[in-house]
Amino acid sequence: MSVSFSLTEEQTQLRQLAADFAKDVIRPVAPHHDVTGEYAHDVLRQAHELGLMNTHIEEEFGGMGLSAFDGVLLAEELAWGCSGIGTAMEANGLAQQPVILGASDALKKKYLEPMTEEYSLCAYAVTEPGAGSDVQGMKTTAVKQGDKYILNGSKMWITNAGVADWYFVVALTDPEKKARGGMSAFIVERKWDGVEPGGKEDNMGQRASDTRAVSFDNVEVPAANLIGKEGDGWKLAMAAFDYTRPAVAAAAVGVGKAAMEYAIQYATERKAFGRPIASHQAIAFMIAEMAMNIEAGRGLVWKAASMKDDGIRNTLHASYAKAFCADMAMKVTTDAVQVFGGYGYSKEYPVEKLMRDAKIFQIYEGTSQIQRLIISKEIFVRNR
Repeated sequence: MSVSFSLTEEQTQLRQLAADFAKDVIRPVAPHHDVTGEYAHDVLRQAHELGLMNTHIEEEFGGMGLSAFDGVLLAEELAWGCSGIGTAMEANGLAQQPVILGASDALKKKYLEPMTEEYSLCAYAVTEPGAGSDVQGMKTTAVKQGDKYILNGSKMWITNAGVADWYFVVALTDPEKKARGGMSAFIVERKWDGVEPGGKEDNMGQRASDTRAVSFDNVEVPAANLIGKEGDGWKLAMAAFDYTRPAVAAAAVGVGKAAMEYAIQYATERKAFGRPIASHQAIAFMIAEMAMNIEAGRGLVWKAASMKDDGIRNTLHASYAKAFCADMAMKVTTDAVQVFGGYGYSKEYPVEKLMRDAKIFQIYEGTSQIQRLIISKEIFVRNR
C-alpha cells in the first residue's frame, strides 16, 4: 500500500481559490497595512464572501465543515499573501475550535452559526500578562453566583481583541486545582459591561493583525455560556492546538515560500563579478537550503493535519510541525534578506517585512521552546 501526497480535485480547487485571493486581493494591500497597522476589514469581508473564513464550523451550523488538512492548504496560501492578514483570518478559527469541540448545540447556534451568515470576528483569550507558557500562573477567575459567573482578570497578546464580537476565555473556577480541573471556558461578549480591550500593540511584524490586552471587571457571564462543564477549560484550550498548530506551521511555510521566491527572482537578476549571483555557489546553496526546508516543513504539516483527520492523536506531530516550520521560516527569511544584501535591509524591498513577520511564529501558539518541551515529554512518555 502506497502513501499518496496527491490532492483531490476539490482540494486543488480550494487551494487555488486561496492562492488567487492571496495574489489578487491580499498582496496588493499588504504593504499599506504593514505601514499603518490598519485592520484589513475590507479584505476579510471579501474572504468571508468567498467562504475562506470560518471554514471548520460544522455544516449543521451553516459552515463548510472542512478538515484539518483542508485548513492547512488554505493557511499556507493566505500567509504567502500576508501572514498578518492571514493571522487575522485564522484567529477566528482558533477561537471557534474549542467551541466546536466542547460547546452545546445551543451555544453553537447562537455564536457560530451567525458567523457563517455575516462577517464577524472572535478571539481566543487565554494568555495573561504573568502567565504565557506557565498555565499555573493564570489569575483570571470566574466565581459562580446563581445563574451566572462573575469574571475578573486580564488577558494579554490577544489577536483580534479590538475587533472581536466575542471571546473564548479560560478562567479559574477552582483556584486550588488550577490546570488539573480548576479551569473553565466561557464565551464572553465584548459588548458586556466590564469588558475592556486595551490599546493596539505596536508590533514588530504581522502589523495588520490586531493584538491587544483585554480586562474583565466584574463581568456577568450567563452560566449558559459555560463551554462543556466546569473544569474543562484547559483541556478544550489545548485540544484546539492539535487543529491550529498545523495551520500556524502551514502559514510559516507560506511565508518561507514567499521569501524564497523573492530571493530566486533577485538572484537571477542581480549581477556580481559579471554574472548573476544565482550562479555563485554561496547563493545557490542558500536557496537550495530554503527549498529543502520548506518542502520538509510542508511534509510535517500535512502529516500532522492528516493524523487529526484520521482520528489519530497528533499532539507530538503538531509540535514537530510548529517548531520546525517556525524556525525554518525565520531562517529562510533571514537568508532571503542576506541574498538581497543591503537592499534586503531596506523597507523598499519585500523580504524585510517577511523577516519581521516570521519571528512571531517562534512565539505565538506555544513558543519554539514549549514545542520542544512537548516533544521531549511525548518521547519519554512513549518510551517508558
